[in-house]
Amino acid sequence: MHSTALATAITLYRSGTLTLSQAATRSGYSEDDLLVALQRHGVPVRDEDAPTVVTSTDHSASAD
Repeated sequence: MHSTALATAITLYRSGTLTLSQAATRSGYSEDDLLVALQRHGVPVRDEDAPTVVTSTDHSASAD
């Protein structure tokens, strides 16, 4: 049953019917695990669902 839920969630995500969060809930996977499954199945991850890496270029320091 788990693989059927995953296949359905991937299909609905691919078509744009579900967001990543909704597809993860429907599949029973975490969002991170679903991202891996999407990549494994060759499903492009939409920009709004791609993991973001926050980097700071502000290296200023202050002392009191």
